[in-house]
Amino acid sequence: MADLKRIYTNPTEDTAQLELEVFSEKWDDKYSTISKSWNEHRSTLSTYFKYTSEVRKIIYTTNTVEGFNRQLRKVTKNKSVFPSDDSLLKMLYLATMDTTRKWTGHRQDWGKIRTQLIIYFEDRLSQNDLSY
Repeated sequence: MADLKRIYTNPTEDTAQLELEVFSEKWDDKYSTISKSWNEHRSTLSTYFKYTSEVRKIIYTTNTVEGFNRQLRKVTKNKSVFPSDDSLLKMLYLATMDTTRKWTGHRQDWGKIRTQLIIYFEDRLSQNDLSY
């Protein structure tokens, strides 16, 4: 993982490509599909490098998403069958409200990240979106 992290935390796409080559030399004997996949999807992955390091960190940090998914699974795992799709949606909605109420942490650099996201996605976001 440390060698992969050197790729996606690199400041530029060119230096990340060099790190991918270093990764390939070291790990292709054991994990050849990783570098092959990165190379095959390079055009898609290259868009990642247009963002600032703060925005990229949000993209590659999944702890919050994983924690949220864990909370939703905890609520639904004891029920194997729901009477209707609507009842499942209601239960997930209530779990979401309960889970998000417990969130107290704030990113110190959220104002900067928010501004950058609005600039990058001006056609989809407004000043009222992404409030914290």
